[in-house]
Amino acid sequence: MLLLPIPAFDDNYIWLFSDGQAAWVVDPGDAAPVIATLQERQLTLAGILLTHHHGDHTGGIAALRERFAVPVYGPAKPPARELVSHPLRDGDCLQLGHRQFSVIAVPGHTLDHIAFHSATDKLLFCGDTLFSAGCGRVFEGTYEQMHASLQLLAALPDDTRVCCAHEYTLSNLRFAVAVEPDNQAMRDYQASCESLRSTGQPTLPSLLGLEKQVNPFLRCSDVAEFSARREWKNRY
Repeated sequence: MLLLPIPAFDDNYIWLFSDGQAAWVVDPGDAAPVIATLQERQLTLAGILLTHHHGDHTGGIAALRERFAVPVYGPAKPPARELVSHPLRDGDCLQLGHRQFSVIAVPGHTLDHIAFHSATDKLLFCGDTLFSAGCGRVFEGTYEQMHASLQLLAALPDDTRVCCAHEYTLSNLRFAVAVEPDNQAMRDYQASCESLRSTGQPTLPSLLGLEKQVNPFLRCSDVAEFSARREWKNRY
């Protein structure tokens, strides 16, 4: 399977995966880099996956649908529902080519946020809920919801590839090291990611097992500790 993070804007990734000639993209905030990648790779767009309604994840949908007339799979809850042709709810299964994804509701960053998990391909498209060494801001939900959503994702297998929607890893690691200055796994991962970014390579996808070692928001004992860390990160 081809799996590509397509850079967009300053730090977004639009994820593309492909079975042969057919390709699907996740959270296309901008149509232009998607079209360029499809042309370069000689791929045909078969569908769009959407995790939540924010503009940097949805801005390219109209142009892509006008050009390719493909389905959009995404949250059944508003406001994302307005952009979706095939609404999905927690627990739904989605068959795309040879691949099956389960839908996980992960409110917190937004109330309509969902994630897509493929057990067979060990893939997680988690939008802005989980980042490498970090998590999304809590804009619409509660800290309780966000903590619960992260715990759901943390329960997936350790070899799950975590496909986040932003290249925030280095800034997240600076905060993570401040939280746990004696965590050698964090420092080793920081050095590895600095090396990748120095040559323009993405730090993603990450692995869920690694995130459990280096992500301060997956290493909280309870909601109170998570809330305190998220408040600290907001000010950091």
